[in-house]
Amino acid sequence: MPKENAVSKNGVPPHIYFLISAIFHYLGPSFAVLLFSSISVLGVAWFRIATAAGFFMIWRRPWHRFFQLTWDQQRIVIGLGIVLGLMNASFYIAIARIPLGTVAAIEFLGPIILAALGVRNLRNVVALLFAAIGVWLLTDVRLEGDPLGFIFAFANCIFFIIYIMLGHRVASDGGSSGIDRLSIAMVVALFTVTPIGINGALPAITSPILLLAALGVGVCSSVIPYVCDQLAMAKLSRSTFSILLSILPVTATLIGILVLHQFPTILEIIGIFLVASGVLLHQTKET
Repeated sequence: MPKENAVSKNGVPPHIYFLISAIFHYLGPSFAVLLFSSISVLGVAWFRIATAAGFFMIWRRPWHRFFQLTWDQQRIVIGLGIVLGLMNASFYIAIARIPLGTVAAIEFLGPIILAALGVRNLRNVVALLFAAIGVWLLTDVRLEGDPLGFIFAFANCIFFIIYIMLGHRVASDGGSSGIDRLSIAMVVALFTVTPIGINGALPAITSPILLLAALGVGVCSSVIPYVCDQLAMAKLSRSTFSILLSILPVTATLIGILVLHQFPTILEIIGIFLVASGVLLHQTKET
């Protein structure tokens, strides 16, 4: 498990990388919602993975990196790629049926468990409780909607837990090595979602505007946040990274306001306050 340092090797605190990831984690999907009227849900998911994989192919040339890994490393990277593909597909099916803020809150239920497993002092217990109650408020006020949406939201939650676990394994060497392995995983993710998403993506192939929008979604959703995750995971323990993930429902709610005009209620605002309090209270260097 990576040791927690105040700053990364290039002088940037890992929390900054995490904050950037949190912003883009739902900014891209919020724009993807706007594409659902022209492209099927799985088609949008395919474009997200395909554009990100294409970007990584040009940037990192993953086919050369794969054969430099040991068999154990290859298995982890392949597993991460499959999880990324299924996680993204589940996520898009969910947000097409229930509010983005609700999906984000359900997504955090898994990281709560991971954070709890790493708690070592009373201060972090209180921080975890604040974050958990805050996320519960964000979730509980919107437990109405398409049942299928909730099924896929919880499936996305499970895949998100596995993503965190495998992502930390991939980031264990730190720096560019983790990004190289991420690029391989994204190509695997493309192969994973192509059978279920390519048909839904075909209508956009001849539309330059939709292709440009899909490219933006891919870069915002699967390049910037996942690269930042690797840089943060390389310096933060799994439990600290997991408690920081409580910010995600907050950013999802705020982006839902700005982009999708989905406004929070009083209980949701209280939930946001509790989540923020939990993150601020959390002690990074656990003793």
